[in-house]
Amino acid sequence: MPIEQMSNFFTARVDTYDNHMLNTVDGCKEGYKIMAECVPNKTKELLDLGCGTGLELEEIFKKLPDVNVTGIDLTEAMLKKLQEKYPDKNLNLIHGSYFDYEFEIKKYDTAISFQTMHHFEHDAKIGLYKKIYKALKDDSIYIECDYMVKKQEDENFLFSENKKIREEQGIKDGEFYHFDTPCTVNNQIDMLSKAGFKMIEKIWHYENSVILIAYK
Repeated sequence: MPIEQMSNFFTARVDTYDNHMLNTVDGCKEGYKIMAECVPNKTKELLDLGCGTGLELEEIFKKLPDVNVTGIDLTEAMLKKLQEKYPDKNLNLIHGSYFDYEFEIKKYDTAISFQTMHHFEHDAKIGLYKKIYKALKDDSIYIECDYMVKKQEDENFLFSENKKIREEQGIKDGEFYHFDTPCTVNNQIDMLSKAGFKMIEKIWHYENSVILIAYK
């Protein structure tokens, strides 16, 4: 089957997305809670990359009800759902690509992403991680929960399949289409290290869901 343009993919599934993530994807229900536990209590400004409908924010708001959230996502329908969920929260929602958007330097106490980074090439992610690093205040953290694979051959196969399908469909480089290309934990850690983070640790792993914390 042909792969779908990223925003169209999530727009078509916006009404079933929450149920899918909570009840179908191994580790997500637990991952949302663990991520919230990792967000420091001192956090006043939070950056959420690929925020979607804000499932990860539900647990964070229980802990930090007054936190200021900057959320960015490609899919307008997802952002609308997020705004409807939390009309009384401090939300600055951006409809766009986190690869292109220029975040303020040293603005955020914590940055997070949940199940969004497994769609992109290594070089693109390293560039993004450098932007996240610059957007964080000193002594702050980036928390990533994502789909990761155990073996390098699995990563290689999925990247190869993605490349083949994109060529067959005539998809240009830089266009966002939905196909999972998860990396190994070691490769994710290496990318974050290349972006400048001084220490990265894996704090949780269930099936293919992994949480990493990168320290600035």
